[in-house]
Amino acid sequence: MKKLFLFFLALNFSLFAKEVTVSILPQKYFVEKIAKDKISVNVMVQPGFSPATYEPKTSQMRKLANSKVYFSIGVPFEKAWLEKFKNANKNLLVVDTTEGIEKLPMAKHSHEEEHDEHKEEHDEHKHDEHNHNSDHKHEQDHEDEHEHEGLDPHVWLDPILVKIQAKNIYKTLVKIDEANSEFYQTNYENFIKELDSLYLQLKEILTPVKDRAFMVFHPSWGYFAKRFTLEQIAVEVQGKEPKPNQLVELINEAKEHNIKIVFVAPQFSQKSAKVIASSIKGDAVIMDPLVENWKEGLIKTSKQIVDSYK
Repeated sequence: MKKLFLFFLALNFSLFAKEVTVSILPQKYFVEKIAKDKISVNVMVQPGFSPATYEPKTSQMRKLANSKVYFSIGVPFEKAWLEKFKNANKNLLVVDTTEGIEKLPMAKHSHEEEHDEHKEEHDEHKHDEHNHNSDHKHEQDHEDEHEHEGLDPHVWLDPILVKIQAKNIYKTLVKIDEANSEFYQTNYENFIKELDSLYLQLKEILTPVKDRAFMVFHPSWGYFAKRFTLEQIAVEVQGKEPKPNQLVELINEAKEHNIKIVFVAPQFSQKSAKVIASSIKGDAVIMDPLVENWKEGLIKTSKQIVDSYK
């Protein structure tokens, strides 16, 4: 009898609960903070996979057909797949949860920045030699597009920026389920308080390492570093492993900052991180920006950075 009751309970939920789809696990955390069990959340990028190169499975595309909303966040795989998602579900409402956030450029190595400065000088000189014709406009549009592609998508790693994402999620949930608007509003307001509290907690944890640097394989932590006055030193940039001369530069930089730990996400190779760690007589340690328990993940990360200087 109990099993029968649970079956009908599950059936009832599947029939009446609204479903939304998100790109990454931290977004699931945000939606569930506001929606609780009123909304079922489908996640595209599965644990252990990179949101830069992920390809949804056929079963996920079928599941997407039931979703009312797709909450995008600007990770690279969306560029290739959002149009396909819309074609698979003509009634799908796509909502950019990062709307209202001013994004940072992706991290670059210092020698690449120097190269870019020389390129800008060259481009300015070239611009002076040519008229403002349609060819130049096309070139400028291409440059603007290239610059946009170089923006950092990792906005979910700053609890203050998550407040903007939470508001975008909340407004959308009210739009698709107005009957539960008061429920969503209460949860949204509580979540905002939690985010403010978390920010203060992380700031206190990180006080001992303010203005100090930490080294990561993939530059996921730019917004986090900016919010808490830290310096992120990236090993890999734009999907490329460092060349031998770049590895030497990174090893010297790590020694200069007295860095003993190189952090690497489980979605990436640990090869270069381990080479650097070995050269500085340190360790390569996992630090995951895509954990489902987002709050605990940020607390753990903060403590790891502090511990890396002990």
